[in-house]
Amino acid sequence: MTRVLAVWCPDWPVTAVGVDAGTAGAVVAQGRIAACSAAARAEGVRRGQRLRDAQRRCPDLVVRERDTDAEGRLFEAVVEAVAGLTPRVEVVRPGLCAIAAHGPARFYGGEEALRVLVQDTVVEAGYDCGSGIADGLFAAELAARAGQGGVVVPEGGAAAFLAPYPLSVLDRPELADLLARLGIRTLGAFAELPSGHVAGRFGTDGALAHRLARGEEPRPIAPVRAAADLSVRAAFDPPAGHAEQVVFAAKRLADELHAGLAAAGLACVRLEVEAGFADGHVVRRLWRHDGRLSALAVAERVRWQLSAWRDGRPAAGTDPEGIEAPAGEEAAQEAAVWGGVTWLALAPDQLVPDGGRQEALWGRTAVTDRVARAADRIQGLLGHGAITRPVLAGGRGPGEQVVRVPVGDLPPGNLPDGPWPGRLAAPAPAVVPVAAPEAELVDADGAPVVVSARCAVSAPPAALVVGGRPAAVTGWTGPWPADERWWDPAQARRRARFQVVTDDGAAHLLTVEHGHWHVEATYD
Repeated sequence: MTRVLAVWCPDWPVTAVGVDAGTAGAVVAQGRIAACSAAARAEGVRRGQRLRDAQRRCPDLVVRERDTDAEGRLFEAVVEAVAGLTPRVEVVRPGLCAIAAHGPARFYGGEEALRVLVQDTVVEAGYDCGSGIADGLFAAELAARAGQGGVVVPEGGAAAFLAPYPLSVLDRPELADLLARLGIRTLGAFAELPSGHVAGRFGTDGALAHRLARGEEPRPIAPVRAAADLSVRAAFDPPAGHAEQVVFAAKRLADELHAGLAAAGLACVRLEVEAGFADGHVVRRLWRHDGRLSALAVAERVRWQLSAWRDGRPAAGTDPEGIEAPAGEEAAQEAAVWGGVTWLALAPDQLVPDGGRQEALWGRTAVTDRVARAADRIQGLLGHGAITRPVLAGGRGPGEQVVRVPVGDLPPGNLPDGPWPGRLAAPAPAVVPVAAPEAELVDADGAPVVVSARCAVSAPPAALVVGGRPAAVTGWTGPWPADERWWDPAQARRRARFQVVTDDGAAHLLTVEHGHWHVEATYD
């Protein structure tokens, strides 16, 4: 087992958007809490909650949208601080990095001395962190979260250290739920099961989780380079002066790298990205890959790496002394300050046999793989949000129950749903316009139909006018009131819904708000 030191920065998504631990703040992704600060947790806010539930527990909650680009760029400062003590720092994800601890511990006087030194270095760089040392990355990450700033787990003691932890730390909700129903609730109880039985019952992923629970790391953190050179490289002549040029080349190189690995029947566990600049400076970084990074994801990490290095340089439009440059020289100054990238290389740092994937019948490639590759190419050309897919979400209105998210942002499956008092009963309307058209609903005398504060209808509706075309109302039902976010005057919303059928056979869902009627949806 390899001794690993892990550096963990708590609540990193919150830190990346500028919210400190003493402020009750949270970052939101798709309407749910993705991460929150310590002050917010003290008020009852938890990851995975719906935003409105979190705001009910903490009315003063500072809410920000999650910014994954900012997380990657800002974490480079933490990685640089650790790299100043020992080279070859592996970025597991923004907020967590790791190094092999054996050599640095001998140099700095022991594992505890190394752990404290790394933690102090990151804190001096301006970021709170915990650091822990254990056998394998999984145990080392939990050691960094333990105690007041991390602990050192004795060599060979990973299994005993992990035993009291709940199964939720494996980050496999379905497996944890199944094991809990079988009466197994801790890693220690899971580790006591026979390996052969676990593999036969839970498959490959269950066997991997079982190894983690037993304190056995599935792979060492220290890399062993492959004999075959499968790295890819691109040169820029003249040097690239803008990040987009390098990122576009990085995506092309990643496609070439993945194609070469597939041809050789190999998968990349960790990826090394190297960029050389015109002034001779070389930026190197190790990124956890595990065969899961798409070409677009590799390109995004190159962007983070270069952006973090550029942010440490003088600002565009100034000379090294901080004097503002003339406006006409700003573009030239930007290229000069950026350093000019002369070459970019991607190298697989550790290779393992490819486990393969299930193909379609008759030897054809799986349709999902083809779609994923096509979407990846289009996103690389048009941007990450160019291709979206519908995902079911919580909400009362039909337009709120489906959200469109960029391909790759969410795992397969629907977002978790919960009770929504006031939600319309099935069947749902078939057509939901992006912008609800205005309408008029009038009674038999031609007067507008009004809904009072007590949800009383002024008169039965007799006609519906949409786009200047009137239609007689042959049937109607309602109103169904919805009084939303009443506790927040800035976002409070009160409205009522009607279902009407007209003499032309159409059925509409109408909404009245502040005395104005709109066609929210149409039934098929």
